Amino acid sequence: MTTRKPRVDDDEALAFHRHPQPGKIALRATKPMATQRDLSLAYSPGVAAPVKAIAADPDSAYDYTSKGNLVAVISNGTAILGLGDLGAAASKPVMEGKAVLFKRFADVDGFDIEVDEKDPEAFIECVRRFGATFGGINLEDIKGPDCFIIEQKLREYLDIPVFHDDQHGTAIISAAGIINACELTGRKMEDLTVVVNGAGAAGIAVLELIKSMGVRHDNAILCDSKGVIHTDRNDLNQWKSAHAVTTAKRSLEEALDGADCFIGLSVKGAVTKAMVKSMAADPIIFAMANPDPEITPEEVREARSDAIMATGRSDYPNQVNNVLGFPYIFRGALDVRATTINEEMKIAAARALAELAREDVPDEVAAAYHGARPSFGRDYIIPAPFDPRLISHVPPYIARAAMDSGVARKPIADMDAYRARLAQRLDPTAAILQSIHDQVRSGDSKRIVFAEGEEPTVIRAAHAFQTQDLGKPILIGREETVQANMRLVGVPQDAIEIVNARVSDHNEEYADWLFDRLQRQGYLRRDVQRLVNNDRNVFAACMVALGHADGMVTGTTRNYAQALGDVKLVLDPQPGERVMGMSMVLSRGRTLFIADTNVTEFPTAEAMADMACQCAAAARRFGVEPRVAMLSYSTFGNPEGERSERIQEAVRLLDSKQVDFEYEGEMNADVALDPDHKRLYPFSRLTGAANVLIMPAIHSASISTKLMRAAGGATVLGPMLLGLSKPVQIARLGSPVTDVLTLAALAAHDLSGAGAEAVAE
Repeated sequence: MTTRKPRVDDDEALAFHRHPQPGKIALRATKPMATQRDLSLAYSPGVAAPVKAIAADPDSAYDYTSKGNLVAVISNGTAILGLGDLGAAASKPVMEGKAVLFKRFADVDGFDIEVDEKDPEAFIECVRRFGATFGGINLEDIKGPDCFIIEQKLREYLDIPVFHDDQHGTAIISAAGIINACELTGRKMEDLTVVVNGAGAAGIAVLELIKSMGVRHDNAILCDSKGVIHTDRNDLNQWKSAHAVTTAKRSLEEALDGADCFIGLSVKGAVTKAMVKSMAADPIIFAMANPDPEITPEEVREARSDAIMATGRSDYPNQVNNVLGFPYIFRGALDVRATTINEEMKIAAARALAELAREDVPDEVAAAYHGARPSFGRDYIIPAPFDPRLISHVPPYIARAAMDSGVARKPIADMDAYRARLAQRLDPTAAILQSIHDQVRSGDSKRIVFAEGEEPTVIRAAHAFQTQDLGKPILIGREETVQANMRLVGVPQDAIEIVNARVSDHNEEYADWLFDRLQRQGYLRRDVQRLVNNDRNVFAACMVALGHADGMVTGTTRNYAQALGDVKLVLDPQPGERVMGMSMVLSRGRTLFIADTNVTEFPTAEAMADMACQCAAAARRFGVEPRVAMLSYSTFGNPEGERSERIQEAVRLLDSKQVDFEYEGEMNADVALDPDHKRLYPFSRLTGAANVLIMPAIHSASISTKLMRAAGGATVLGPMLLGLSKPVQIARLGSPVTDVLTLAALAAHDLSGAGAEAVAE
């Protein structure tokens, strides 16, 4: 957790910003521009209609333009990072970086604007005149006290959120950490004694926010380069004087004596180990000077072992990183068309982040920590920036606070639906998975066996399956090993049922039943007993076959073919169906179903026809009306080849079956996916682009899905196992928790079941 990472090399950074094209952002059209009609609608004469509508009702700009998702990232370059006043042009790489983070983390379109103006009044007037273009304004890297004046005036002039991130972003993330540090040390905000070193924009903003959250004025001491800001000083501006206290303490050293909490936004080395030793028990130390903290975590540990430490750096635990705040704060503010970002919204953001840090972390967070899995505690009081739940967790808090405080012009009626939409912005599978989860919850609770129950990943997936009310999980494994790993991952040891195959009450029953099934396939009774005792896939499948569970999930420790072979010793195909793997691919607004990705190496014509029928049925259960393409290297006999004959025969078999879905073939992939392919092939039976692709071989199916994911940026769900008589799903070797959980939900939903409902509108 505390391993130091090497700093970024300057040459590497310059190359990153320069190649393959200069800068980090570019414009992308959201409407088609392929035909003359598209151009007429986008510009003249079609653009006149929204122009007149906005002239009549300025608020309709949110409906007809990108304003509602557009934030200006503005600086004059007077306080760039820790580098000082380097000018407006020099601030552009930072502002582009902020714009990229807006898009990456919250799907907000940020556009950087560098204003070459140091006079605050002239700067304010400049921004005021173009402010109506945007749904919000993020001010950045503007020196104090100018930043206070600029933000205050722009908030008065404009009816959109204006937010100086250097102040409030740092304040919000710091406040979230302090909330959790107080939780861990048994403190209350109103009793906390705080020392803030650094009376610039960020320091004052942090102090103001924690005071609004309960810290008492007399319990908070603010220090600048001259020492304690007290009521006897006559050199204070209005922002410092607001936090002056009556005290005999004059230096930072004196202020820290007995203090509960230190917040540093000042300079490297401002705090000594002696100062840390003088603080109260369980001191809370946020040393956030950039790029080097006031005191390092190593120095704090040398001074005492009971401190909770945070910095602004990514190479130490508890990083106060503004990317946890501004993307999601603006996301929530934009979505309710807030007129401002007020104190209530800032507090809501801090509380949302504090709450998220207390939850079990997903695999994406563990990956960011190089495989170590942090959990709520002294080294994890602030969420990791790459936690994928931030997008759906934080903005609803902001939106609700805006609505409750009366600054939302477009209130959200259904917060649950809003959370689902937020998740979809960055994860196209979110809506589908939410529908699956909702339907699983609405039906009878299913018992799902997790065959590899000793694996920490599987234990966490099973726990999530249970806590999300998706059904009752059963872990297969040795009790002592499962419970030890439960302790390791923080799952209550009595939370999930554990079944040890070797000592199960049903052990003999399963062996007798399986021997009766396999005795004419060369298995002796002792062979079958050994399988039931030792092979958890076989044992789990027996549980499902004999009605002691409703479905199972496996695969994280064995390759797909081996796991499927184990299961097929126990379970047969569903009558009239073939066992097959199907993957769902979501890319650029398009949903595709691809088969067979996992089971049959070279399917016959009969097998491909059957696959087409099964995939079409599965697509309908996902709420998609199937248009099936039988893919080949040739299109309708061109070029000729004997391998195409098998695909042509599959199409003839579908003709004879008189199926109730569209199908066509043989076709090349580019033809099948072209919605206008009837222009060249007017006889095609497809009314649009295909969405179910039947591949001629397992290697083409597997290669295509992996290429689309790796090179095309597509999201792939599955492979999903279809065709068995009972619900079984097999994960990829080494799958993360989220994948195992998804497959368990699919097993509970039973996509192969004849009575399964559509999972998406």
